[in-house]
Amino acid sequence: MAISEFEVKRCEREMDKFLSAHRPPAHIRQEVDLAYRLDNQSVEIFEIRPDWKDSTEKIEIPIAKATYVKAKKEWKVYWQKSDMKWHRYEPCPTVKYLEEFLSVVGEDSFSCFFG
Repeated sequence: MAISEFEVKRCEREMDKFLSAHRPPAHIRQEVDLAYRLDNQSVEIFEIRPDWKDSTEKIEIPIAKATYVKAKKEWKVYWQKSDMKWHRYEPCPTVKYLEEFLSVVGEDSFSCFFG
């Protein structure tokens, strides 16, 4: 089940705050940038870079994902390993609020999200 329109607006506001604090400086955003997408009940943060084979093409590199479980009123936290699959972030597998997820990603204590 998708999150409500009210929750979508709240997510967008929080994500915009996160990006404004973590995006690279404007002069290098053509080389590397951060973005997010909302898809049903999930929020995904990804990096945007030129493709190494064709610099006119852009590629997206997933960084972190949180999926809201409405029945439990919590967000499941994921990171993408080198096998290109999403895995639960074991140091903090769930959080109550999206802001907590963004804090975990921003701190990146175990270098799982930003390397």
